[in-house]
Amino acid sequence: MQLHRNILSLALAAGILGLASCNKGGGDFAKTKTGIEYKLFKNDGGTKYSAREIGPDGDATYKDRLGKILALDVEYRSYKDSVLFNSRKQQGIPMRIELQELKVKGGLEEALSLLQPGDSGVFRFNVDTIFAKSFRQPVPVFMKPMPGKDGKASTEPVYMTMFVKAQKLQTKDEAQADQQKMMMEQQQKMAAHAEEQLKKDDAILQEYVKKNNLTMQKDASGVYYMVTKPGTGPKPKAGQTVSVLYKGSLLDGKVFDSSEKMGNKPIDFPIGVGQVIPGWDKAIPLLAKGSKATLLIPSSLAYGQRGAGADIPADAPLRFDVELVDVK
Repeated sequence: MQLHRNILSLALAAGILGLASCNKGGGDFAKTKTGIEYKLFKNDGGTKYSAREIGPDGDATYKDRLGKILALDVEYRSYKDSVLFNSRKQQGIPMRIELQELKVKGGLEEALSLLQPGDSGVFRFNVDTIFAKSFRQPVPVFMKPMPGKDGKASTEPVYMTMFVKAQKLQTKDEAQADQQKMMMEQQQKMAAHAEEQLKKDDAILQEYVKKNNLTMQKDASGVYYMVTKPGTGPKPKAGQTVSVLYKGSLLDGKVFDSSEKMGNKPIDFPIGVGQVIPGWDKAIPLLAKGSKATLLIPSSLAYGQRGAGADIPADAPLRFDVELVDVK
């Protein structure tokens, strides 16, 4: 469900982009005793890298890093070379992982144990192995090729590739302070961007209203709304659960999500607790139970500068046609 904030589909770090090039022409993968295929590079200063040699039993210096926090950028790619996850784009700040004694080998944990601060690496894993050892769950369908015309699945091994740039090693206190500082800086940048973008979005939405001959009201938050069928029930209050039918589209008319795709079943959520995009928390309480309405939502109250997946671009104002089915 695209309205939920935790489903935000994935700017790559320069180091990761460089590694993608290394992977295409950087020679064969080395392999650990446990089957992890890797290419490892140490930073020789600036943008210069050279291969780092690792013994068959791994990095002997890893024991000196136990208990420390490794800050790193990570990207996962499928066997089709499509991006599954990118920490820089999805989180905006480096990931931080506490380095612990390896209880299970052959997975992500062992791969990260080979990295020293400043290193970059490309790791290739058999998906069956990595999902069993590190994710501890079955391999998702989209991670494997579809069966052929004969209905039989390929017997060839399927791989997932991980690109990593190890930034720095820190104590827990250092990592916590650094993370808080970066998050605060990121929030300030996002707030400044949202304020500026809101002005641009408002001009876009006003032009959309004029072009489509709509008669709309504007809420103090910047949301435009037009009741197309008045309801006779109460308006929802903060904390109450509502049921809503909807169709979400870009301003060019492209539909990115709808209740129709879910069997025309309404979405249920409590008002004002952040389970949906801010524009919905602002707009839905303006409607009486039974109302149908059109909502125009600025990007800062939708998915902001990150967008959502392949369907919703960054800084995209959105249109929703909704029906407030119930208020509980």
